[in-house]
Amino acid sequence: MNDEELLAERFEEHRGRLRAVAYRMLGSVPEAEDAVQETWLKLSRTDADDIRNLGGWLTTVVGRVCLDLLRSRTSRREEPIDETFTETFVPDPLVSPLTELDPEEEVLHADSVGLALLVVLETLEPAERLTFVLHDMFAVPFDDIAPIVERGSAATRQLASRARRRVQGASPSTDPDLARQREIVEAFLAAAREGDFDALVALLHPDVALRADSGALVRGAAASKALRGARAVAEQALMFAPFARFAQLALVNGSVGVVNAPEGQVLSVMGVTVADGRITEMYILSDPDRLARLDVNRDVNR
Repeated sequence: MNDEELLAERFEEHRGRLRAVAYRMLGSVPEAEDAVQETWLKLSRTDADDIRNLGGWLTTVVGRVCLDLLRSRTSRREEPIDETFTETFVPDPLVSPLTELDPEEEVLHADSVGLALLVVLETLEPAERLTFVLHDMFAVPFDDIAPIVERGSAATRQLASRARRRVQGASPSTDPDLARQREIVEAFLAAAREGDFDALVALLHPDVALRADSGALVRGAAASKALRGARAVAEQALMFAPFARFAQLALVNGSVGVVNAPEGQVLSVMGVTVADGRITEMYILSDPDRLARLDVNRDVNR
């Protein structure tokens, strides 16, 4: 094995962690993959013999790449993030089969980041998001983060503290019991199939929030949609009741969700937040372009 192959092998040992950092930073699976690839390219152009802590070096580099991407995204955005955006934004979901979890999968589930948290992270300033993700989620010391955001350690701590307050104040809690989540989601699907409006309302929190991204205009409907309130969301569920029979349960960002796949063609992915026996948040991605980039068919059937 030559030096390049050995370096590539060492990099692969860290790919999972780098992908996790990038996904939390960007909320986009394709962009996260691009950030990881850019990190590899930077490593391949560096004398690895001078790197004493490869894992730390790679985490720092992927963080810097993601920060640049976030800043570029912010500069391209014509309108600032406002309440409408936060009510309709749907991050890229991570989909996997809902099966009996082995010990290794249990660890992955415990480390999953929910869609609700990704929505909140999207509202943070790029430097705040980087600091929060690297320190609070991956235990990177502030002294290592400070050079990336071009601040002193004290100022970097303040960034993390500010981000932490916003996350804690806006990210809804969820029931960690997958069996309980499954019970609620299955009951919701059954009520939708049967057209039982009252049962749907009973399964939804009175202030439930639904956000949906359909991509380009679909039959004259808006690309993004936000609804709030049990009755409004239940009415929406009844409109799509004919598709409920094609729904299959899956893990969506570590929680029980739904993939709508008639004849094996994925039309939408729905993530939910369940608390106290009711659905409090619903996130629906039905943009065909984004679904194709995520390759949900592969993820559900693997």
